Amino acid sequence: MIIIYKTIGSKLELKEAEKDCWINVINPTKNETKKLISDFGVPVELINDILDVDERPRIEHDDGWTLFIFRIPVEVKNNGVPFTTIPLGVFISKDSILTLCSQDNEVLSIANTTKFSDNINFILHLFLRSGSLYLKYLKQINQLTTLIESDLEKSVKNKELNKLLKMEKCLVYFITSIKANEIVLTKLRSTRKITTEINEDLIEEALIENKQALEMAQIYSNIQSSMMNAFASVISNNLNVIMKKLTLISILLMIPTLVASIFGMNVPNNMEDSTWALPSIILGTLIISSISVMLFRKNKWF
Repeated sequence: MIIIYKTIGSKLELKEAEKDCWINVINPTKNETKKLISDFGVPVELINDILDVDERPRIEHDDGWTLFIFRIPVEVKNNGVPFTTIPLGVFISKDSILTLCSQDNEVLSIANTTKFSDNINFILHLFLRSGSLYLKYLKQINQLTTLIESDLEKSVKNKELNKLLKMEKCLVYFITSIKANEIVLTKLRSTRKITTEINEDLIEEALIENKQALEMAQIYSNIQSSMMNAFASVISNNLNVIMKKLTLISILLMIPTLVASIFGMNVPNNMEDSTWALPSIILGTLIISSISVMLFRKNKWF
């Protein structure tokens, strides 16, 4: 999908590109990719780099254009892992600015609601928006983790542990991407190839937001790593408790079985002709079983 806006932050769409327009490209088809190469002069290798889900953030300069690639958080549905990160490319040329991403995302939504004075100001707001989204999704991950914890406390299966592992996976994606984004922000601040004056307050705000997201992700990751080790032991302990209870129940059931087996033998026991033989045996069995239960409870085995 290719949408051309008159300016960054404008809701006015154009059919054809013009000077100082914004070209927003989401998951382009083969024909749209050819159009990007032929009409807008975007090198094919850069398109492939941005659409590669494993592409690392970086800044590239060439005659007439500058490319910014950074990783943004996205929500994933029906994939087990609720959140991941993907590359977002911002291609700046003399006549226009082009954004390219493999899927629709919340980061670019700010561009349709806010006017920007220049391209660098626009990129800094994208970084700032990205940092805010990282914080938002980290809070959601923490909430999901809390729900999983409550299930894990009484679980003897690996299902909840697998869910916790997926949360840990999200945090690893976030930490790796945020660190790489911070390097790009630092390079943007120090580069001499950008002639536009950089808003120091805005870039400082973006760096603070990025660092806050990184610190929060690292804290959550450390907590989850400790929790996974602890809950693995909890699951093992819960299983041991269940096995212990089953063993005690088996012992209690063995008592009436043993008594019935002894008196069921085809040998004389002086009770063959007694009317009270069966009630006496049942009563004796109940008494022995009750004493066993009392002993188990006294020793806190039950």
